[in-house]
Amino acid sequence: MLALSGLTAGYHGGTALHGLDLDVPAGTVHAVVGHNGAGKSTLVHAVAGLVVPASGTVRVAGTDVTGRAAHRIARAGVGLVPQGRRVFAGLTVAEHLKVSHRPHRSPGAGSSAWTPDRVLGLLPGLAARTAHRGGQLSGGEQQMLALARALLGSPRVLLLDEPTEGLAPLVVQQIRELIATLAAEGIAVLLVSPSPALATDCADAVTVLTSGRVTAHMTGNTARAHPEKLREALSLATP
Repeated sequence: MLALSGLTAGYHGGTALHGLDLDVPAGTVHAVVGHNGAGKSTLVHAVAGLVVPASGTVRVAGTDVTGRAAHRIARAGVGLVPQGRRVFAGLTVAEHLKVSHRPHRSPGAGSSAWTPDRVLGLLPGLAARTAHRGGQLSGGEQQMLALARALLGSPRVLLLDEPTEGLAPLVVQQIRELIATLAAEGIAVLLVSPSPALATDCADAVTVLTSGRVTAHMTGNTARAHPEKLREALSLATP
């Protein structure tokens, strides 16, 4: 569903990502882990169209979307949950959902279209807060709202940039379960995180990124059965 080949990208003339190859089939979760500065957010931004790649290709369901504007990549089926959530403090939850809903978009493989009612059914805690403004929500509720906004584009590919950062353990567990549910819907999930715990819990594949280069790759089963291998790969990485 998502295929990256030789992807190189950076900011202001610098290179933060060097020739990355990565595949995320439909219905799977691929975790990219690495220390701060490893290039994880650059990867997400390059796929989402927030950074124009210097070279390489980004394909979604076989279509080359490399270098397209962010709104065109979103229409091609890529949803983004950004680091820091970035909800609008003055809009209510209901208003966020209304402006995010794109009913004309094609749903992800194996799933039906996402509607506000369907999203709120999946996120009952958010359903009880529809009249509250973004600035009145807890960090966990804001993250659920950010996820809801992305789902209302009916994405085939979902990008999660450090989705559990700064959240309570109970909310982290809810997000882990939600990621598994979305993959079961046929969505290809790419999540990036500095923490190996999330990767070992829910990923089908794990890639370690160091200074913009892949330094280790393993299946999720290997990471769960031998977590020391992932810890060793991260310990060898240079922040």
